[in-house]
Amino acid sequence: MTDYNGVSPAIAKALQKRGYTELTPVQKAMLDPALAASDALVSAQTGSGKTVAFGLALAPTLLESAERFGPAAAPVALVIAPTRELALQVKRELEWLYEMTGAVIVSCVGGMDIRSERRALERGAHIVVGTPGRLCDHIRRNALDMSELKAAVLDEADEMLDLGFREDLEFILDAAPDERRTLMFSATVPAAIAKLAKSYQRDAVRISTQAEEKQHIDIEYRALAVSPSDRENAIINVLRYYEARNAIVFCSTRAAVNHLTARFHNRNFHVVALSGELTQNERSHALQAMRDGRARVCIATDVAARGIDLPGLDLVVHADLPTNPDTLLHRSGRTGRAGRKGVSAIIVPLNARRKAERLLENAGIAATWARPPSVEEVTERDDERLLADPIFADKPLEEELGLVQKLIASHGAETLAAAFVRLYRSNQSAPEDLIEVSVQDDRARKRREGEPREFAPAQKGPRDDFGPSVWFSVSVGRKQNAEPRWLIPMLCRAGNVTKREIGAIKMQPDETFVEIAADSADSFLGALGPNKTMERGIRVARLNGTPDFSKPAKPAYAKKPFEDRGEDRFRSDKPKGKFGKDRPAGAGRQDDKPWTKKDPKPKFEGAKFEGAKFEGGKGKFSKKKDR
Repeated sequence: MTDYNGVSPAIAKALQKRGYTELTPVQKAMLDPALAASDALVSAQTGSGKTVAFGLALAPTLLESAERFGPAAAPVALVIAPTRELALQVKRELEWLYEMTGAVIVSCVGGMDIRSERRALERGAHIVVGTPGRLCDHIRRNALDMSELKAAVLDEADEMLDLGFREDLEFILDAAPDERRTLMFSATVPAAIAKLAKSYQRDAVRISTQAEEKQHIDIEYRALAVSPSDRENAIINVLRYYEARNAIVFCSTRAAVNHLTARFHNRNFHVVALSGELTQNERSHALQAMRDGRARVCIATDVAARGIDLPGLDLVVHADLPTNPDTLLHRSGRTGRAGRKGVSAIIVPLNARRKAERLLENAGIAATWARPPSVEEVTERDDERLLADPIFADKPLEEELGLVQKLIASHGAETLAAAFVRLYRSNQSAPEDLIEVSVQDDRARKRREGEPREFAPAQKGPRDDFGPSVWFSVSVGRKQNAEPRWLIPMLCRAGNVTKREIGAIKMQPDETFVEIAADSADSFLGALGPNKTMERGIRVARLNGTPDFSKPAKPAYAKKPFEDRGEDRFRSDKPKGKFGKDRPAGAGRQDDKPWTKKDPKPKFEGAKFEGAKFEGGKGKFSKKKDR
């Protein structure tokens, strides 16, 4: 048996049964004899084992010298957690930890039946675990008796303040006896936490167990190389491939958050947004939607998402590259917590590959470079999830058998299975077809390996091996800032063709001529639909034969011949040289003197106009009655 110094015998048995061989730093710190009856303010990250830590710390206070609790009556311990999921998780942890002590543990959380909770409290409990709002409700209704409370624990205190629970916490702590023990656990200790601790703790011991921050070993980093035009489509495929219970997509600006939120809503994703323009109430509702399952994807900026901890967050997507290594580690640290595995997917446009490589190197991260999931890979993953769905493990209920038999008799098993598959897929967003890009960076590899760099001359003009083709006219040209770098991906997406099936591209001022392989011309035109329109309202038309690329050259500017200048050739005031030189008399002056820069500007002593008089030097008109 492992020796747990300072642990109650009943708790030690529970730890041994659970398979604990070594305690975490925060758990060892809470067993310090000097902390036996003191208040404590503890800095501990999620996943550090703090639930077991305060369970170990509470045992001497609650059990005193006994090994088991007596009959349940008024609660002797209260644990407050910010969310329903965390409160229920804490209850489960305390149940196995206090299994040998006979403790009765009751939860009081929002979203559950308040009448059932009231009946459980009336029957008696030793420990109550709840969320601030629901605990306040029970206290106000006299359902929760706080008179016998010996200890109170605030778990994730910083998050409770972030979510706006300060008044509720103060109300609960004011209702508890003054002679109680108060333990506060928080990932960070900002000024608000320190002020709360000073108000409701007595000579609290400050415990900090945060080790030097290191990258979590449970996070899998994947750098996904994409075409710049496919960045959003790649994010869609990543979300569809992993189908995480909770995922967060980081953007660099609020405008990007709003744009992705709108697009993902249209693609049937259940998303919420977090950005600096949201109020605290809106942010709380967004986080709660993620926690209770109404939303599965959170799109956020770095500032808005700082410090949030979503249970079951298995996927982090970097839609925009982080600005520095610390931001990359902070973003990715939202997943891979409390022993859970997580994935951090970094979307890397080809034109930002060097920046991404430097970022990963400075952060000390060895990421796996790959392409985003393809349509085939997403579909295959969907099929695997469907076949493994636990719904198939449940046998039909007795009340369902009649309808099941009627459906089989009416439609047959194969038709029913096909209908089920269609229904399953109708609730999911279709994956996107992405442009293939090279994952390997040959130039970087050659630099590392010392190989000479090869420079191939750029090939201009039509490809000799392209073969038979059909020309199409596209309704954008140079005047509309048309460029092959975004026009080619658009043609591939809209016409369901690859770059190998696109030949020469001839830009004109108001249209562009595109060469498509003859074998793919009909399918290309059919994929465009009846309106023959692509994104941004760009129209495509099939041409008969080869278009005429010839166009008149832009005429060079030429001065009119002297004899064609009319009366202008006889002007006497036309300057003949530089300013002030060789200028004939009378050139804009009445005194027959050359014009020089030193001459004072003319003064307007008074200029009479119809209906008004301009007062010289004063800069204003004198109004008349008729104006």
